[in-house]
Amino acid sequence: MKNRVRELREKHGWSQAELGEQLDVSRQTINAIETGKYDPSLPLAFKLARLFRQRIETLFEPDEER
Repeated sequence: MKNRVRELREKHGWSQAELGEQLDVSRQTINAIETGKYDPSLPLAFKLARLFRQRIETLFEPDEER
């Protein structure tokens, strides 16, 4: 799944740890989301969307089906 989490986090000037604190998750979780190694749960995706004032659809995009 592609996402814009890193782009938006950097735009706000937050480190991965700072974003993790705001969402009550670890820095490692933020890193895994940003690198596409972990797809967040639906509640976490909603938290991210609210925090960045974005729609979930603008934050996350499914990979192209083959």
